[in-house]
Amino acid sequence: MSSETPNTKRETFAAAVQQSDRIMAHAWMVRTFVKHSPEVEEFPELMEIVRTVFDTARALETRVDDPTGYLHMLKKKIGKLRKAADQFRHDAPVASDHTNFKQAVLSMDACIAAWDAILATVAAAPTIEERSPEQEDQME
Repeated sequence: MSSETPNTKRETFAAAVQQSDRIMAHAWMVRTFVKHSPEVEEFPELMEIVRTVFDTARALETRVDDPTGYLHMLKKKIGKLRKAADQFRHDAPVASDHTNFKQAVLSMDACIAAWDAILATVAAAPTIEERSPEQEDQME
């Protein structure tokens, strides 16, 4: 491991929060696109992704200064996000076959995958006390 790799859970969690915020920016743009699309009037079920991203963003933004709380909240919200993204993947092509909707589906899928990866990384992050001697040797 390089010396740039975070070596404590606190550092790992703080980096995960920063990365998650960047991912939320992408999800927020999908939300904004869908919310303001004319198709939403005929397909109100598209609003589920809008509401879910909004709800998640509001819940996470209150915990930005508490990485442990932030990641705990993300873990609680990821199931709803995944369900909304699954529904959006089904509903979007029904509402429109326009490239914008296709790209929005891909973008939400990428956001979910990236959040899943973050949660897997922080779940596996050892503290200094939890590291084996071999891991400590690799840090040097």
